Amino acid sequence: MLCLRNLIFTTPIVNGLVIKNTGSWYLVKTDEGKTIECKVKGNFRLKGIRSTNPVAVGDRVSIICNAEGTAFIQEIEERKNYIIRRASNLSKQSHILAANLDQCLLLVTVNHPETSTTFIDRFLATAEAYRVPVTLLFNKVDALDEEELHYLDSLIHLYSTIGYPCLKISALLGQGVEQLHQELNGRITLLSGNSGTGKSTLINALLPHAEARTGEISAVHNKGMHTTTFSEMFPLPGGGYLIDTPGIKGFGTFDMEVEEIGHYFPEIFRTSANCRYGNCTHRHEPGCAVRQAVEEHYISESRYASYLSMLEDKEESKYRSGH
Repeated sequence: MLCLRNLIFTTPIVNGLVIKNTGSWYLVKTDEGKTIECKVKGNFRLKGIRSTNPVAVGDRVSIICNAEGTAFIQEIEERKNYIIRRASNLSKQSHILAANLDQCLLLVTVNHPETSTTFIDRFLATAEAYRVPVTLLFNKVDALDEEELHYLDSLIHLYSTIGYPCLKISALLGQGVEQLHQELNGRITLLSGNSGTGKSTLINALLPHAEARTGEISAVHNKGMHTTTFSEMFPLPGGGYLIDTPGIKGFGTFDMEVEEIGHYFPEIFRTSANCRYGNCTHRHEPGCAVRQAVEEHYISESRYASYLSMLEDKEESKYRSGH
């Protein structure tokens, strides 16, 4: 679906929404309803952020066609928010999962495969940093034994107490899917999670026409196999879009300062008001209200451990400020 030549003469500059990223091409749905494949013009870089993908799914863009009929993205409208992660453990670049979001659904599995609380907490902290609301979807509840169900309930108690909505679902059996339809209507929603948590199965349950590919779990490592290669927006019957993203195994946070990280853990931020020192890092300072709250089980040890791991990453220069 290449740019139509007659657009050159009628509408040389066209505005639209990036609905798919294929790596080298971007699919843009114009305000007139046309779908056009575009490239990025020259060394297009997002201001202030060194990113592997300067243009992201969900971006509002302006495109222009040249005499050969090829379309180029020449400008990105200012984003209201986005979700960003470190591109890889050794990378100094970031990767933007999606932009201009109303909410995120983070798909979590207690087993088959197991989603670590560290992954959950890093994702939640990043969403807090960019003011994107998150709902936790605990999938594959039909496949859990009694002990795993008990652990699931403890996770739901933990995160719902902090303030994150939690839903139990079985994408395979359709359990909880109808409730999700109501949550999605009229909104732009990012669906994310570890590889193998069932994103494609959930999309197929929500949008049968999408025909998202599903993959198997690697029995050796209890890890999911990647089935989505690129991010894509699927239009919803009730309005809005659902954004599918490639499954991710880890979540390296990006562009956070040490003193800011505690702000993105709501319960740590609330408790820190009672610390003796205003610049308390909640590790060794005397009179630290956060460490006392952990000892008294008002803040969970897993959340505190996730907070400490993010501090350690920053100090080991695994983060890099955007420039």
